[in-house]
Amino acid sequence: MQQKRNIQIIEWEDLDKRKFYSFGVFMTMSIRATVYPATLIRTRLQVQKGKSLYNGTLDAFVKIVRAEGVKGLYRGFMVNTFTLISGQAYITTYELVRKYVSTYSTNNAFKSLVAGGSASLVAQSITVPIDVISQQLMMQGQGEHLTRFRVKPKLPGAKYKATFGQTRDIIAQIFATDGLRGFYRGYMASLLTYIPNSAVWWPFYHFYAEQLSNMAPSNCPHLLLQAMAGPLAAATASTVTNPMDVVRARVQVEGRTSIIGTFKQLIAEEGFWGMTKGLSARIIASTPTAIVMVVGYETLKRVSLRPELVDSRHW
Repeated sequence: MQQKRNIQIIEWEDLDKRKFYSFGVFMTMSIRATVYPATLIRTRLQVQKGKSLYNGTLDAFVKIVRAEGVKGLYRGFMVNTFTLISGQAYITTYELVRKYVSTYSTNNAFKSLVAGGSASLVAQSITVPIDVISQQLMMQGQGEHLTRFRVKPKLPGAKYKATFGQTRDIIAQIFATDGLRGFYRGYMASLLTYIPNSAVWWPFYHFYAEQLSNMAPSNCPHLLLQAMAGPLAAATASTVTNPMDVVRARVQVEGRTSIIGTFKQLIAEEGFWGMTKGLSARIIASTPTAIVMVVGYETLKRVSLRPELVDSRHW
């Protein structure tokens, strides 16, 4: 008879850390490159007033490609790659906190909730300055009138490095206007968005994986069940936390200082549906992200398993 909870979780102490970090950088970079266009579209949808620029995710995609080319979907990507550091900090914190909590509780959902929230706290402290810069770059082109900072136009005959020249320009403008605090604009909004998102995602991921395991044939590959559980957990977490994500995007891009004031203004101007802005783009982005992340992360853990434990595990 099929046993419940038969998906084995590889814990921190089971891993060869050298393999884990070496393969982890490649995995994180691949995921970010795959989903970055959807992240850019989501940001523009969330910041625009009503439907002043785009009517939805597909409309935004088509208009950006037509007006700015495919490279328009990757504005700010090079800066965003520095979040590789926060990605490694996230998975390390998650695994270590999960191990620590396991000494006090055997409840998998509780361990995942605490570890996920803690990992997001650490990662966001590194990510927010990078996000502030990359989001300003994302808004250039068709969305530049919605942001406070604009890249200076290229002078005729001037040698202008398109990637880091624009980045330096934006960094200088942020610092001149807001000082160092400008790079942490929206920090609290980010914490209020991503800590709950991460804390919700992991417990639901394990929950959905367990439920799918109970329904699936006993010979069904565990990785397939986990790949199905990831998008379900992502959609759940995105729906729960999207209102705060809209507020976060507006605080960071428009230079607002009050989270509550931004929330009230959004409700007053656009009503309840304003809280759902960018949700479809977020779910579209989170679905492949979740699949790639889950398959990549679980595969990463399996190839990083200590040699003496390989034969003891059934996948």
